[in-house]
Amino acid sequence: MRRSSTLLRREALDGFLFISPWIIGFLLFTLGPMAYSLYASFCDWDMLHPPRWVGLTNYRQMFTDDFRFAKSLGVTLKYSAMALPLGVVTSLGIAILLNQKVKGLTFFRAIYYIPAILPGVAVAMLWKWIFNPESGVINLLLARLGINGPGWFTDPAWAVPALVIMSLWGAGAGMIIYLAGLQSVPTQLYEAAEIDGAGAWMKFRSVTLPMISPTIFFNVVMGIIGSFQVFTSAFVITGGAGSPAYSTLFYVLYLYQKAFNYFAMGYACALAWVLFLIILTLTLIVFWSGKHWVYYEAERKG
Repeated sequence: MRRSSTLLRREALDGFLFISPWIIGFLLFTLGPMAYSLYASFCDWDMLHPPRWVGLTNYRQMFTDDFRFAKSLGVTLKYSAMALPLGVVTSLGIAILLNQKVKGLTFFRAIYYIPAILPGVAVAMLWKWIFNPESGVINLLLARLGINGPGWFTDPAWAVPALVIMSLWGAGAGMIIYLAGLQSVPTQLYEAAEIDGAGAWMKFRSVTLPMISPTIFFNVVMGIIGSFQVFTSAFVITGGAGSPAYSTLFYVLYLYQKAFNYFAMGYACALAWVLFLIILTLTLIVFWSGKHWVYYEAERKG
């Protein structure tokens, strides 16, 4: 018994030694900065002088006196409400097409996935040219059809929709995940559905969607997190200004402005923690709703 206990302790010690680099890195580069940012959110801190405790002043100003906070949150919510469902549907649609047994599937899968791994700055510069109201490809094509194209990034009404369209460029990342989910659906379920007389739509609704619902759930959660952290595209296209008329002033872009343009790091930390709470709340809502539409085969068997 004593020898067994010694071996268990030694095994536990070896395990902690193996994971100690990760623990140290987590404490130094994640948990530590998060704790300090929480403290800084209650301070007036310009990064040039020591933080000065001001209590809830930053939060009070944010919710009562800062119209840019409300504007940036509204822009981000609008973008998320448009980009998230469109991205889910587009990624799933591409995955369904690439799950068919046709020639050249490997080539097409690579073609659809490659844009998702391209550098964000390069992609933003490309789409800035595509959406150029005078010489951009899209407006030139619309002109050939007799349609006067919008100003896109120069028009407050079209700036966010343009960024939503641009976000579909990265649909390949979600497509790969959906494709893995589709290929894990047991073929015998489709065969049983066909025997029962189910058509293509019925098989998709009654077999495919329930079986890949955990995959949809994962992509929805990741989509919420990603859509609330839009920064690179808006920063590159507008030069960090959020123009025109604050129509592209995304929340993280405004946070960046406060931190590094105005040196209000304490206020920026408060913005970051409010964003954290918003994303956490939306994620918990999705987790709560998941029990009504996410199907886990293992749980059903249990």
